[in-house]
Amino acid sequence: MFDDLWTAATQHAFLEAVRDGTVSNSAFDRWLAQDALFVADLLTFQARLLARAPRQAQTVLVGGCSALVAELDWFEDQAARRHIDLPAAPLPVTLAYRELLQRLDTQPFEVAVTALWVIERVYLLAWTHAASPTSPFGEFVEHWTVPEFAAYVDGLAALKEDGHDSLVAEVLQLEVWFWDMALETS
Repeated sequence: MFDDLWTAATQHAFLEAVRDGTVSNSAFDRWLAQDALFVADLLTFQARLLARAPRQAQTVLVGGCSALVAELDWFEDQAARRHIDLPAAPLPVTLAYRELLQRLDTQPFEVAVTALWVIERVYLLAWTHAASPTSPFGEFVEHWTVPEFAAYVDGLAALKEDGHDSLVAEVLQLEVWFWDMALETS
């Protein structure tokens, strides 16, 4: 049903440029700075989701929260290495994603965790698509495709609920726009 959107979100031109090594450093750094903001927002959302999660979901969500804290530390290290000022000013798509995460706080747990699964599944599939032994961004791709992350996505899949088509489409569209943002030359 959403095949075209899933493909657009996971096989985007930005990801192909990362894989091929043709993405500019400025485009990659723009994306990285915005993703650091998104991850901070995602941690806030996921911590609130954990607070209202049924007992059987808590282990998966605690693991996700812990990984996001480590991810923020990793972003700070990468930003220092790449001379990126953090936090960056949020761009419109980052703010739109923040607004979605805030709206999800008012949704039933099953709806919110389904959106979280879509977000994380897209990320895993996208970076898997970007994998290449010759990409100068290989360390980033490897970081976002580790088996532990795949296991976390599988754990979320066990919690998700089928349906919620408009929400799935919204998340996929935001993902496409997030990749698009990186390639904009403003």
